[in-house]
Amino acid sequence: MEKILEFLIVSWKPVVEVMAMAIVFYYMLLSIRGTLAQHVLKGLIVFFFAFMLIQKLHFETINWILTKVFAISVVAFLIIFQPELRRALAHIGETQLLMSMYSEEAVIDVLVRVVSNLSKRKIGVLIAIEREVGLKEYVESGIKINSRVAEELIETIFIPNTPLHDGGIVISSNRIVAAGCLFPLSSNPFLSKTLGTRHRAAVGLSEETDAIVIVVSEETGSISLASNGVLTRDMDDARLKRTMIDFLEPGGGAPGFQKKRFNFMRWKK
Repeated sequence: MEKILEFLIVSWKPVVEVMAMAIVFYYMLLSIRGTLAQHVLKGLIVFFFAFMLIQKLHFETINWILTKVFAISVVAFLIIFQPELRRALAHIGETQLLMSMYSEEAVIDVLVRVVSNLSKRKIGVLIAIEREVGLKEYVESGIKINSRVAEELIETIFIPNTPLHDGGIVISSNRIVAAGCLFPLSSNPFLSKTLGTRHRAAVGLSEETDAIVIVVSEETGSISLASNGVLTRDMDDARLKRTMIDFLEPGGGAPGFQKKRFNFMRWKK
């Protein structure tokens, strides 16, 4: 037992170092994927292995030439592909590990503004916020987007007669993950007969999951919110924002519910 503890004490630093380097390289490779820098990096890797092989074979002249070329290639890579590397560092800064409560509130502000604008224009909206129960099956029913939460993009998706208007958008970890997603319809016989498909989808999703769902009526422009199978109607901007923040606080909403990442979806009425 003492030897095991001694081994762990000695080896924990190398393990942490390897994990840290692996994370950095992973996000850098993720950021340059699909760009010209990706192909250049592949070329440098091939060049590196060729250089190692030549050293093993003791080709002195070729080894000298490749040594000089390799050093220049690394510097040239850093200079030529500075924008890609800058985006890679920015991408690391945008990861979920570094997200703050301010960014979450900023997303809420964007959603409240876009819901308010579309409400005034009587454009139907359905936005579901994922909490403890995942909405992966509904994400898979739509078209993947993976974009930051932008007011203009959400308004464009909800505009009538657009290709994704009759589905739902999904936002997770402050990013729009997918559009054109489908919601389950509520079969509650006590719901008002005046409610359309959009409202029934909102209630249905809140019945099957712990999501909270924002709805805007195409007929009246009124804003509603569904949670735990209950639909609260005629909400104003201030009340909507306050309710969303309350539900996203640890332990907010119904007992046992905790704050998690965002997911937002819409549905045809």
